[in-house]
Amino acid sequence: MSIICCVLCLLLFTWVHAQYQQRPVFTCGGNFTADSGFIGSEGYPGVYPPNTKCVWKITVPEGKVVSLSLQFIDLESDSLCRYDFVDVYSGHVNSQRLGRFCGTFRPGALVSSGNKMLVQMVSDANTAGSGFLAAFSAALPNERGDRYCGGRLDKPSGSFKTPNWPEKDYPAGVTCSWHIVAPRNQIIEVKFEKFDVERDNYCRYDHVLIFNGGENDDARRIGKFCGDSPPAPVLSDGNQLLIQFLSDLSLTADGFIGHYKFRPKRLRTTIAPLTIAAPVVTTRATVLNYSAALCQQKCKRSGTLESHYCLSNFVITGTVITAVARGGSAYVTVSIINMYKEGTLAIQQAGKNMSTKIVILCKKCPFIRRGLNYIIMGQPDEEGRGIVGPQNFMLAFKAKNQRIVTALKNQRC
Repeated sequence: MSIICCVLCLLLFTWVHAQYQQRPVFTCGGNFTADSGFIGSEGYPGVYPPNTKCVWKITVPEGKVVSLSLQFIDLESDSLCRYDFVDVYSGHVNSQRLGRFCGTFRPGALVSSGNKMLVQMVSDANTAGSGFLAAFSAALPNERGDRYCGGRLDKPSGSFKTPNWPEKDYPAGVTCSWHIVAPRNQIIEVKFEKFDVERDNYCRYDHVLIFNGGENDDARRIGKFCGDSPPAPVLSDGNQLLIQFLSDLSLTADGFIGHYKFRPKRLRTTIAPLTIAAPVVTTRATVLNYSAALCQQKCKRSGTLESHYCLSNFVITGTVITAVARGGSAYVTVSIINMYKEGTLAIQQAGKNMSTKIVILCKKCPFIRRGLNYIIMGQPDEEGRGIVGPQNFMLAFKAKNQRIVTALKNQRC
């Protein structure tokens, strides 16, 4: 009996040792040239180290594109992914960023426009997690009926559409990036013919993002869209536009088809006066700038929630997470609790967390504190930052106020 037990123990030890030997060891970065494979944070699935910057360069055969799927992600969570994050780029050098991710939010497949992709992970000195595990594979560009879409568009006109269009709904867990590039002396016009993307008040799940330039840069974001109403036609500022579509792992919809064409840059000056209606000019005129005279006024809030609601371009409730004084103003980042009127306010999103930038023109009027919740009303500037002056309405957020603004949201101004 003892001999049998020893043999069994030896077999068990051999099997466990073999399994241990087969387990991959993930290091900080590396170069990968293959049809498929895995990359992971240093030490995955153990806690990743602090104060590191790791870069993985992936290359698949010529004529193919790289498809990257995040199998697992657990990084320090932040609404703007400022601390620990994973960046994914289409290409190795001076390339387009496909997205930045943190927390536990898993996007759909990320697809490069060529046969190269770069993944970078950065961690700071504080909170950590188990890191990430991602699988990559070579795929055919513009493969229909699957998860792959996007690419570079540089012909004078053309179309772009979601996978499976128009035969059936787009798939869950897909990420598409179309980089439209015109000659330097031209701009780009984009129109959506049909549009049906999972509806959400804040477009937190499936959505379309449009950026001036070729980067996923919140400062140059034109808009974020979902629902079944096509966005208004878009004109680029310069000769490049980036259009990104993301679907999460749940509900899907019909999708969309859009068309673009190049236009001479000089036409923008003749088109603009025709597209700016009088109400827009009036609204923009109410956006004030900082001045010493403005901030010498007595700080006394007038009116009510009801009287200011329709006069404001945006109405939100949120928590002040950063506040920096510059000159006589305060520059604030607000984590959004609820949004009642978005207007043209620029919204940043990381996972399901949303935030926005607010400028308090007179830093002591209204006075704000980090960590507290507020109802904020005002007018955005041309960059999409919320501008709050002494004439705007802002107060501490309480449960009784939520009932009032919720009721106002359902009324027509």
